[in-house]
Amino acid sequence: MNRENPKKFRVKSFGCQMNVYDGDRMTEMLTDQGMTSADDGEEADLVVLNTCHIREKAAEKVYSDIGRLRGKDGKSPLIAVAGCVAQAEGKEISRRAPSVDIVVGPQAYHRLPELLEKAKSGKKALDTDMPIQSKFDVLPTRKKQARPNAFLTVQEGCDKFCTYCVVPYTRGAEISRPWSDLIDEAKALVDGGSKEITLLGQNVNAWSSEDDKGRRQGLDGLIRALDKVDGLGRIRYTTSHPNDMTQELIDAHGDVPKLMPYLHLPVQSGSDPILKAMNRSHTTESYLDILRRIREVRPDIAISGDFIVGFPGETDEDFEKTLAVVSEANYAQAYSFKYSPRPGTPAATMESQIAPEIMNERLQRLQALLNEQQHEFNRQAVGRTTTILLERNGKLDGQLVGKTPWLQSVHIIAPGLAIGDLVEVEIETAGPNSLQGRMIRSEAA
Repeated sequence: MNRENPKKFRVKSFGCQMNVYDGDRMTEMLTDQGMTSADDGEEADLVVLNTCHIREKAAEKVYSDIGRLRGKDGKSPLIAVAGCVAQAEGKEISRRAPSVDIVVGPQAYHRLPELLEKAKSGKKALDTDMPIQSKFDVLPTRKKQARPNAFLTVQEGCDKFCTYCVVPYTRGAEISRPWSDLIDEAKALVDGGSKEITLLGQNVNAWSSEDDKGRRQGLDGLIRALDKVDGLGRIRYTTSHPNDMTQELIDAHGDVPKLMPYLHLPVQSGSDPILKAMNRSHTTESYLDILRRIREVRPDIAISGDFIVGFPGETDEDFEKTLAVVSEANYAQAYSFKYSPRPGTPAATMESQIAPEIMNERLQRLQALLNEQQHEFNRQAVGRTTTILLERNGKLDGQLVGKTPWLQSVHIIAPGLAIGDLVEVEIETAGPNSLQGRMIRSEAA
């Protein structure tokens, strides 16, 4: 390994899709420095661990990776810890893991090249500032994507201050990127081969900016503008907050052809007292009303959500109300987790913390219901003809895997086709997590 003059690097991203976007941008920066990404199985001179701090286990995985990178002989690549764990724990990382050479937060990773220069000389490099200058102003232009579906961060940070969440402390206040920057980056992604763009933000539907004519636009306006970009086939966005779900954005699902029929809208709990304790600022009634309104304009929409079980003070009655909301909402898919106290958040010091065995039992019951709903949603697709975007190779010879407009994975045998092709398929069978289909025709045919 060449620590003094690193040539090969690897970026490993944990957690959310925004981290994937940040990892792509760090890859582009390091490539601009003359370095190349290490192939699978190839040793890297620099490893960047792009971290997530949402749950405790995610943070612990980072320290495990650092230990593995250190190696038995004491030799190791240059190690950089980036992302939200870096922001939250900063100097603690250097104390707990002295083999780490660089610590850089998610708002400062545009400084990675200069931090790397410092680390190459044997000095520890730490930057967890939240600079006034946006990192987006100094990042390199987008490069050709290795995958047909690209991420585009449009909004960062959070002003909601949910009592369980570290994001306001690790990502800072809500900011929206300018209209023109996003249009230009989207066009660059399409020119580089992307056919689907997912707009990202901690509260993506809080995005707003003035367009090129000085008119204030919300996320619906940006989506309508991207709908006109030649070569772009699909638009998605995540993650949304119920309080920022405007009627204009709901209406866009009914009349923007490229906006896919999928909405990820976390509710977290079905109990209003627990939502209040979480500082979620919406109610179960207002949440379900949003779902009713969006299904009015797009009846076939797939709804996804997030749930936390075992939040401090959650009673059996509170949990039963969560199950009732799940039954009424009828999710196509959803993510559920046991409450994990994060240092520095108000919920971590609340009374009435829930015992692990109670959280385990509740999580199993919740996931059983969510899994059945997802399987039923998939079963309803059998016999349907739809278009999938091929995204990766399958495990079988000649097999490719693509996504439906409803974000379901479909396995097909497709000799002669390639990742990035749009394929019309008939769905033949459905499992709990994926579908099987047969090709009818493709754009490559």
